[in-house]
Amino acid sequence: MSNVKLCIHRAVNAIGGNCIEIVSASGQRILLDAGRPLDAIEGVKTVVPKTLDLSCDVAGVLLSHSHGDHCGMLESLPESWLVYCGKATERLLGLSSSVCGKMLRQKIVHWTSSTPFSIGPFIVTPYLIDHSAFDAYALLIQVDGVKIFYSGDFRAHGRKAIVTQALMQRPPHLVDVLIMEGTNLPVAGGEIKPVSQEDDLEKEFYQIFTETTGRVFVSWSSTNIDRLVTLFRACKKSGRILVPDLFCMIVLMRLKEFGKIPQPDWAGGHMSAVITRRMINLAVRMGEKNVVDYLKSCNAAIGATRLTENPHKWVIMARDSLVDDFYKKGLRPSCEDTWIWSMWKGYLLHDSTKLSREFFAPCRQEFIHTSGHASPDLLKDFAKAVHPNMLIPVHGEGWDTWGGLFPNLRPVSNGEWLVLDSKSTEEGIYEQ
Repeated sequence: MSNVKLCIHRAVNAIGGNCIEIVSASGQRILLDAGRPLDAIEGVKTVVPKTLDLSCDVAGVLLSHSHGDHCGMLESLPESWLVYCGKATERLLGLSSSVCGKMLRQKIVHWTSSTPFSIGPFIVTPYLIDHSAFDAYALLIQVDGVKIFYSGDFRAHGRKAIVTQALMQRPPHLVDVLIMEGTNLPVAGGEIKPVSQEDDLEKEFYQIFTETTGRVFVSWSSTNIDRLVTLFRACKKSGRILVPDLFCMIVLMRLKEFGKIPQPDWAGGHMSAVITRRMINLAVRMGEKNVVDYLKSCNAAIGATRLTENPHKWVIMARDSLVDDFYKKGLRPSCEDTWIWSMWKGYLLHDSTKLSREFFAPCRQEFIHTSGHASPDLLKDFAKAVHPNMLIPVHGEGWDTWGGLFPNLRPVSNGEWLVLDSKSTEEGIYEQ
């Protein structure tokens, strides 16, 4: 009997760098994600796993979302390989590439959530899911009688929690293999990472905005749209003005068609981009040379010098690339200001944040954040809802500790090939 083959090339016991291959009975191949490992050296081309054959064509590369640990290896894949993703994901990939003055190398094909489409013998159904990345998807792959469901990265405590909840209420039927992330499963002795609703974070931000007498600086990811909405809502309630950098504002403008996202022409004076020389140069490199004039026409552009005045008015984006321009314009943090770190704490320990740590050292410092990933309880509920014949763990470091809580778990090694069909998964028979 001809069988389907599956291989996790990378990220079995690590967070990030996902690269999963499925091969049909006729030998046609697809990839689920093409990720860059989190520990990859910045500026160095991403290393392709040794077990991934680049000499043979693939029918398609399916990207679950736009985070680099799921798509950052595209630069190392053949230009001829077709890439499939959501339309907003392509927009985000294009923005990221344009920062370096580059264009996407591969041709992109869009999908629509919950609408099946064919790639050769593969039938693919993408499902929009809640994650800290905008436009994130879980993926159902049907081929040669086998159903493989890939969770991608997901959660159910963001501003799109309802889509994850809806998927769990009506999951795909008769799934043979579930490939599920386990980012928030801690290693033995580790603490379970707390998760909070974005609405709860909004209350925390609002409290700090109202009790801080000076400026509030916030470090957050420009592409974390949920977090920007949270900050914008807290600013409106507290009477402050949110000041993202120019790149962040461009991201918002280019995603306008995909949802009700704060925009410079309707923010009501509660959002204005800070315009610095370095960011103007970046905008030109991105092909956005007219964006500053547009923002000025919307009364949504200010210079860094303005931020030295009326400090109680501002909630300012904080990132290393802004520090030098802020300093030159006389913007110096003080003990009356607050600096909030609103990203994973691990990033704060990197050498790349040393400049920010030193610049904002005089400020009161706070941490307000929630994970982009599912809690252990949600992971268990998700696996129970899908009820697969086999669960393959990926994208996590704590599966060895938590594996006993997941029925039908089948741990694998990076580069290990599984040969399976619907009958073999029902019987629990797996071949290497």
